[in-house]
Amino acid sequence: MAASASLASVRALTFDVQGTCADFCRPLLRMGETVNRDRGLAIDWGILSADWRGLYRAVLDDIIAGRRPWLRVDRIYRETLDALLERHGLSATFTAAERDELNLVWSRLDAWPDSVEGLARLRRRFVTSTLSNAGMRTMVAVVKHAGLPFDAVLTAELAQSYKPAPAVYQLAVDLLGFRPEEIMMVACHKYDLKAARAFGMRTAFVTRPLEFGPDAKPDVAPEPWFDVFATDFVDLAEALGA
Repeated sequence: MAASASLASVRALTFDVQGTCADFCRPLLRMGETVNRDRGLAIDWGILSADWRGLYRAVLDDIIAGRRPWLRVDRIYRETLDALLERHGLSATFTAAERDELNLVWSRLDAWPDSVEGLARLRRRFVTSTLSNAGMRTMVAVVKHAGLPFDAVLTAELAQSYKPAPAVYQLAVDLLGFRPEEIMMVACHKYDLKAARAFGMRTAFVTRPLEFGPDAKPDVAPEPWFDVFATDFVDLAEALGA
């Protein structure tokens, strides 16, 4: 969808990363296949990965609501991995060191095929930055591993909170130096864009129909309140004239 003239004031783009810029599903399943092969196991890593994400999101929501103190995302994933293995009767299968290694998968995500080209084009016209719930250490690792060309790396860790809390979007204003209406949040998650829009930012929805694997059906339908609806980052660059 082509951008309207009202978006001429946009100076910066901030990006969700896990799911939007990078694929976490295939790396998780690939890791699981390797573990199954090396250990002679038959674990359904598709089910485990979905449960792991659900446990992680529940902890984030508890932190946002003040029911738990702030905790960095890599520690949340490690904590919820223990709970996940307990839930599936696999606690005796993996040592603490092996669990630490499994948890590193969140630092080794793959860029979507269009991400690098689209980001490179967008970066020529706009200031580009991550705005992720992941911790700084993890986000730097993801950006380097996936080769994502950003101008800046911002994460919720800097605000000691998590999206969709307004404090995370305020980071972009404070640290990039633009007004909310001059910043466009780019994500494949509608909750993220709803919160960014309520904060005063512009919004671009990018479809990632394979975010949760080939059998999942994520909500990728257009919404009238999106400023831009794009099928991928190259399409987004075209829409924004980059």
